[in-house]
Amino acid sequence: MEKKVATLEKGTICSAWNYSAQRLACGSINGFLTIFDSPDSASSSPFSPSSSFQVHEGSIVKVEWVPPEYGDAIACILDDGTLSLWEEVAEDGKSLQWKFCTKFQNESARVLDIQFGGTSTCLKLVVAYSDGYVKVHELQNPLELNTWQLQAEFQNVIDSVSKYAKVLCSSASISWIPQKGENQQLSFVLGFNSDIPQLNSSKVWEFDQLHQRWLSVAELALPENSGDPVYAVAWAPNICRPYEIISVATQKGIAIWHVGLNPDVNGHLSVENIALLSGHKGEVWQMEWDMSGMTLASTGSDGVVRLWQSNLNGVWHEQAILEPAS
Repeated sequence: MEKKVATLEKGTICSAWNYSAQRLACGSINGFLTIFDSPDSASSSPFSPSSSFQVHEGSIVKVEWVPPEYGDAIACILDDGTLSLWEEVAEDGKSLQWKFCTKFQNESARVLDIQFGGTSTCLKLVVAYSDGYVKVHELQNPLELNTWQLQAEFQNVIDSVSKYAKVLCSSASISWIPQKGENQQLSFVLGFNSDIPQLNSSKVWEFDQLHQRWLSVAELALPENSGDPVYAVAWAPNICRPYEIISVATQKGIAIWHVGLNPDVNGHLSVENIALLSGHKGEVWQMEWDMSGMTLASTGSDGVVRLWQSNLNGVWHEQAILEPAS
């Protein structure tokens, strides 16, 4: 039986789910950020808005929750290309209220995508910009969400020395490796939709602790497709698999990649393209894995959500299609 979870205001264009606190954040075309809280477990009522406030005069393009161990906070990508961070705090004995925390701004480029990652004791923020650059920020004080320091800046290319001027990127997609423990390697995958083929293909970036730098350790593209624009990437949770799974959406479909765990003598990881999923009519905008890393959900310009799974023989297929009621 279908159950209504929440009623979103007209003009809502992005949302993010907080699994830990069971809260939903929604951004609108008029710059309002609305927070929905889950009802009491015994209640059958839908989620209700606990806060709604304007963070920008224009549109909110994307919202992203800060990991719950660092408090209740949300990052908002705005249509002017800036990134603002908002935190729910109680000041001077008053009730909880949302307050502006800090802003990330680049005079020469727009923010295209962001992702928080790291460990419970080391929070990092990856920001992809319209000039093809990637910036990695690190939180200096876990108790102060306005104490960010720039840790690294580079372009999404295999040769980290290369610099491409006058780059124009229309979108980007970032996905961190799902956290498994404090000692796991810090890694994320990133792809661009740009006018520079070398920037486009998805690269896996890994933090070299010894030399304190980020290195490109894998490229998720066949040689003949390496310049194809990337629309979305998603790193699957890994429960005892001897390899990682990463999905990459391009104009050719959704590619499923196996990435090895052990680097070769050059520090590169082995990659294998094991499936190409087609079914969406148009671009794929977003992909999400379930908690087991066995089911992939995708959606895009066709307005349809498709669920994908592999069978016991490792063959990927479309498991279900979810279409809007009207």
